[in-house]
Amino acid sequence: MDNAANLWFLSARTRQQNRPISRHPQVQLMFANPGASEFLSLQGRAFGSDSRPLCETYWNPLASAWLPGGIDDPELTVIRVQAQSGHYWATEFGKTVTLLLVAVGALTGKPMPIGIQGDVRP
Repeated sequence: MDNAANLWFLSARTRQQNRPISRHPQVQLMFANPGASEFLSLQGRAFGSDSRPLCETYWNPLASAWLPGGIDDPELTVIRVQAQSGHYWATEFGKTVTLLLVAVGALTGKPMPIGIQGDVRP
């Protein structure tokens, strides 16, 4: 992620996720840390590019697993997702306590504070 809230991804030109970007640039990205019960959903616009300077900026040797030709792989593209909005949520107390709070809330008819959530605006 850069300072302007853009997320950058390397991808192969012929990969399935690259094909619809020019026709349907609206995307949703979902991130999860299930062990900590933390989740983030972002909506935005995607843009694909094969600009050499961008490829060099975001190239990572780990990407060689998908792009074996390295930085010179003709399949290499960069996808920029311009985040426009999002929502996050997380439990405060872990899974077990959260399940107990949900059960107590169901039994008493009173919602229990089980976590935090909010909107994201870049």
